[in-house]
Amino acid sequence: MLTSNELGGSALYVAAACTTHTMARKQGKKYLAAAKQVDALKSYSLTEAVPLVQKLKFVKFDETVEVHLRLGVDPKHADQMVRGTVVLPNGLGRSVKVLVIASGDKIREAEAAGADFFGGEEMVTKIQAENWLAYDSVIATPDMMRSVGKLGKVLGPRGLMPNPKTGTVTTDITKAVTEAKAGKVEFRVDKTGVIHAPVGKVSFTTEKLFQNVSSLINAVVRAKPAAAKGKYVRSATICSTMGPGIALETTEMNATKVAS
Repeated sequence: MLTSNELGGSALYVAAACTTHTMARKQGKKYLAAAKQVDALKSYSLTEAVPLVQKLKFVKFDETVEVHLRLGVDPKHADQMVRGTVVLPNGLGRSVKVLVIASGDKIREAEAAGADFFGGEEMVTKIQAENWLAYDSVIATPDMMRSVGKLGKVLGPRGLMPNPKTGTVTTDITKAVTEAKAGKVEFRVDKTGVIHAPVGKVSFTTEKLFQNVSSLINAVVRAKPAAAKGKYVRSATICSTMGPGIALETTEMNATKVAS
């Protein structure tokens, strides 16, 4: 996040991403107590922030930990779009249901690789007719994209549309399914210049959660477009599903690879 003397609208904007879920209801005593343990004027290092996220847990369920990065890019320009994928070393802490849309031998390959759902045109029809969304990742072979392209209005808004740039349009079905099951995360900057991504569960060991966060940040840094000028990572926040946002120091992110 921005340092204390740089804090401004941009920093507050990203911090808000971690607290949007509290805006529709009155903030409870437990949330407020957790928020008081975070110095709003401080930018924390990852080694400080990760254990603090875990310490602030106040709900009974195992929350997802999220990272939000505000980038110095204008996504309205194609040469400043930031997107990519990263396989988190310790997964996401949940089972990922994978749908493969293919034909011929590739359907059998999908089954052998452990895909939860697999098929051809009948899968496209099912999604169109039933608005079926019982999966977390969609993989398609290139020959099926003419049909899969019809699903853009259903899959696109949910970030499920297969894309060759993210490895989800491929002939190597085994690799794609394996990576998806292992915790492959797709990230893409939104129209406001912010990337939102899950990095694991609060119940992870601090070391495993730290490794996942570092892997995500490094992947975003590597995806910096040549057209991006000035400070790339403007601000960063980490939080749990229900917890307050914790501002991250961005100096290292903008200078070199983040230690993992």
